[in-house]
Amino acid sequence: MLSRRRLIALALPCLAVTEFAHADWQVNMTRGVTDVSESVFNLHMTIFWICVIIGIVVFGVMFWSIFAHRKSKGAKPAQFHESTTVEIIWTIIPFVILIGMAIPATGTLIQMYDTSDSELDIKITGYQWKWKYDYLQEDFGFFSNLSTPQDQIYNRDDKGENYLLEVDEPVVIPVNKKVRFLVTANDVIHSWWVPDLAVKRDAIPGFINEAWAIVKEPGIYRGQCAELCGKDHGFMPIVVKAVSDEEYQEWVLAKQELARQEYELKNKQWSLEELVERGEQVYNKSCAACHQASGEGLPPAFPALKDSAVALGPIENHIDVVVNGVSGTAMQAFGPQLSEVDLAAVITYERNAWGNNKGDMVSPQEIAQSK
Repeated sequence: MLSRRRLIALALPCLAVTEFAHADWQVNMTRGVTDVSESVFNLHMTIFWICVIIGIVVFGVMFWSIFAHRKSKGAKPAQFHESTTVEIIWTIIPFVILIGMAIPATGTLIQMYDTSDSELDIKITGYQWKWKYDYLQEDFGFFSNLSTPQDQIYNRDDKGENYLLEVDEPVVIPVNKKVRFLVTANDVIHSWWVPDLAVKRDAIPGFINEAWAIVKEPGIYRGQCAELCGKDHGFMPIVVKAVSDEEYQEWVLAKQELARQEYELKNKQWSLEELVERGEQVYNKSCAACHQASGEGLPPAFPALKDSAVALGPIENHIDVVVNGVSGTAMQAFGPQLSEVDLAAVITYERNAWGNNKGDMVSPQEIAQSK
């Protein structure tokens, strides 16, 4: 057997590691910033302590029985069968405990699913691998994409503070207003999850699930897709920005003006250079995850665009592939996702990047005619 001195020498490094890791070790639920999240947390703690008490009582009786009625003390096992009194007792006690748990749980569930009287409705659509947010009353929408730099993802640079939890367009909502989330999906099953809001709803194609939140404090609250949805499942972050009502109204006006300007751009006469410059930005945001920034893809699931038959072939076929997708493959239809300007720009970029150098271009008007 090991001596006491050797045991202490082996245990000290383990204690040091435990103490070092304890600062980031969290096992409890997030308390959150909404009334629902507070109710969920309190329910969790109530049931947790009920389970602790049950465990103490059951194991306490068990260990006491083992110690007090051990063979060395001359204890003799009792001989009895089918005690009706015992059976009634061990049926009634669990029943009372379950009812005591069910009453507060039911109240919390009713609260969570009560989406009536909302002041703002946001439709949330999951795509592989990004989120689209449509503000139904405000009549505009946008896509939210991961904004973590590729250099961090591929370990060419140090990880940022919010690694894989930062986006180019956060969801902006006003504080102290009831916001209803209508959650669905365009392709496969996703799950919209923001722990601070106590909101987690599956996004299922063809179905709409509802959730709601009233955020009491301004701030930024982060979440993720919580359903394994494919190759870039881990690259679907959610960022909710809660602001004052005045700041929210200013943001809405700015987004509406931006949407108006974007609509007007499709009538502009674009040059090849302008489309290529804009197309590179669109490609890096919407296409590089699968086809890579170098255009070399990840064959066979995600074919290369560099020197490809699509990018070097007839321009009509290239438009059809990007706008309508390719049935039976991972290639999505980007017609519903991108504007005519962005579609024209990204197709033009793909035909003139990575040495393809076709020298031709697609106008937003041609995209509109092809839809």
